[in-house]
Amino acid sequence: MDQPSVDRQAIHEDLERARTAFHELLDATDADLRRPTEGTRWTNGQLLFHMLFGYVLMRPLLILMRIFGRLPRGASRAFARVLDAGTRPFDVVNYLGPLGGAKVLGRRGMGSVFDRVIAGLHRRLDAEQEAHLSLGMHYPTRWDPFFRDVMTIADLYRYPTEHFEFHRRQLTLPAGPQAAH
Repeated sequence: MDQPSVDRQAIHEDLERARTAFHELLDATDADLRRPTEGTRWTNGQLLFHMLFGYVLMRPLLILMRIFGRLPRGASRAFARVLDAGTRPFDVVNYLGPLGGAKVLGRRGMGSVFDRVIAGLHRRLDAEQEAHLSLGMHYPTRWDPFFRDVMTIADLYRYPTEHFEFHRRQLTLPAGPQAAH
């Protein structure tokens, strides 16, 4: 059975929109970046780091997908269950990372890393064989609301932008670039 074609251009456009928006968000004042967010325990700057990290995680997630996508589905199902069982420690690490990450990288560093990661995702997406985009595996659905039970490589390329847009609405920066599309 033929797999439907993936709209790579739409994914590329989403990545570029996120890149542009991220840089606009980084233009906030230092005081605005220190303000608390809506619905998280992070400041705006810390949440921006967390949003960046959603894209940084793509490389290891793609590696895992390439491995588990070739194995019987039971292997990734078992792996996802183990990860789901470790949700509590994951949540602690997921919370603590941005506390220091935003300080260590600063706005310039975050902007630079975001640009490099997005450029890398563009290159990887262009190099993907169409057949590989349909490789799939089970995911730990308790780790992130955007992880579904089974995701494909194509789904994975869409994931960080969904994550980005969700958290973008939690920022308490002045009206403007963070408005939802």
